[in-house]
Amino acid sequence: MRIVMLEFCQTVLARVSFDRRLFAKELKKSYAWLSLEDAEALKRWALKTYSHKYSQLIVTTFSAVYGMKS
Repeated sequence: MRIVMLEFCQTVLARVSFDRRLFAKELKKSYAWLSLEDAEALKRWALKTYSHKYSQLIVTTFSAVYGMKS
């Protein structure tokens, strides 16, 4: 189930990557749904895939919500 949710989040992010606001919203939601391990995998994937467009947004989103999961 873990991998399925991670892949689902990646699919959603790919589909909304054309819009910065939607990408940020879905990234934050995705982080909330995933375990810490999968959230870290999502962060690595997002940076690898979208750093040319949204690197600062990705880093900021993950650092802002990281404290929420402990």
